[in-house]
Amino acid sequence: MKNKYKYLLKNIGLLTISNFSSKLLSFFLVPLYTAVLSTSDYGSYDLIYTTVTLLTPILTLNISESILRFSLDENNDKSQIMMISIKYFLFGFIIFLILFIINCYFKFVYILNEYSAYFIFLFVTTTIFQILQYFVRGLGKIFDLAMSGVINTVIMISLNLYFLLVLKLGLDGYFLASIISYVFSCFYLLIRIRIFKYLSLNKINKKLEKSMIMYSRPLVLNSLSWWINNASDRYIVTWMCGLSINGIYSVAYKIPSILSVVQTIFNQAWQLSIVKLYDKNDRDIFLKNIYCTYNFIMIVACSVMIIFTKIIASILYSKDFYSAWRYVPLLMISVLFGALAGVLGGVFQAAKDSKFLSYTTVIGAISNFILNIILIYKIGVMGAAMSTAMSYFIVWLMRLIKVKRYVSLKLNLKRDFFSYIILILQIILILTIKYNIVLYTVEIFMLLFILFINHKEIKKILKKISKNKNGDINEKIYQ
Repeated sequence: MKNKYKYLLKNIGLLTISNFSSKLLSFFLVPLYTAVLSTSDYGSYDLIYTTVTLLTPILTLNISESILRFSLDENNDKSQIMMISIKYFLFGFIIFLILFIINCYFKFVYILNEYSAYFIFLFVTTTIFQILQYFVRGLGKIFDLAMSGVINTVIMISLNLYFLLVLKLGLDGYFLASIISYVFSCFYLLIRIRIFKYLSLNKINKKLEKSMIMYSRPLVLNSLSWWINNASDRYIVTWMCGLSINGIYSVAYKIPSILSVVQTIFNQAWQLSIVKLYDKNDRDIFLKNIYCTYNFIMIVACSVMIIFTKIIASILYSKDFYSAWRYVPLLMISVLFGALAGVLGGVFQAAKDSKFLSYTTVIGAISNFILNIILIYKIGVMGAAMSTAMSYFIVWLMRLIKVKRYVSLKLNLKRDFFSYIILILQIILILTIKYNIVLYTVEIFMLLFILFINHKEIKKILKKISKNKNGDINEKIYQ
């Protein structure tokens, strides 16, 4: 059991290096973006990047998910996996170009035509980078994965500072910094894994290809649905409220991105652990311990972030962007339930039940889309944040009910739901009461109450830490 936790913690540590650099450090550039770019510029970039994240899994049949899952199986030929991924990347790129030409002619989305070169290069670089990252994770080269994230961030931040502050290129500089940073990160991974080892002229193994596509095809719907949950609201906000308002709403995601970093790091490490440990006898205890600890940490983090939302926003958001703070608390609730849904999703991935995984996400996406239309029309942009939170809750609840099919997960749901209700009350207070000492006194009291009702979880965590420390000391003494 101890080795399982060590394996998970080791991967979390290495992935923290990657994600801290690529997500958290770029978070601190938000003041630069909001000071240099207009709300319209930021909205344009966000819309193009969001479109790329939509097209990548659809056009490549979400092959990156199969690359990861099948690379983790030691018996599979890694060269075959790489050649299959190249085939589906090229297949996706050809379709992308056809769709691009159609859009140029009919002008369905005029923004994509205005920044056409950036749109094409952003699609190519992000798709290749994603494929390489998933392949490297499947090979277990987590250090190289972490370093690629560091390289990506260092170059992106350096070029953003140079292009935006020195050359004053504006939105063009923002696009160039993103594309160039992806190019350098791809080159690093290609060199580190010695890509030529995995390039083969042998005929593609049709049986393996069929298995990979059967696994990844349902996940196209899953990725599309996650995209709808994460990003479709930007399109509806742009359609109903305008590009500038979308820029404000898009920047609201930057504060929840702090929690998203924790979610991303854990889910990537968890995916590796649950696949390796799925067939072990004590997996149920391991899953319960991990889920409960993760749930507690995310609840506390969410509570703290809600309390300091206005303060963080006043530091990060310049000029017209400050009003984005109002959408932040609900978006953090969506990150919380998205994180928990991700943990449960790891079980379905390990069981290769990609159909149900996709089914739950599709239901969440449909709910999100319908709620977006209704609530944005009724109450404006706040409706978008509310729809996102509700849809993630639906996905989490469906997976929680169904996961019993594979594992025995005994949870204290009464305590958990009570904690979630307190978070909702915190949000209501921060949105309705003006900045004063009474507000923060009540908010901090609620945080302390969350800690109180979760005191057993705190004791378990402290006991585990103490046990690990004593174990390490004894190990050194007897060596």
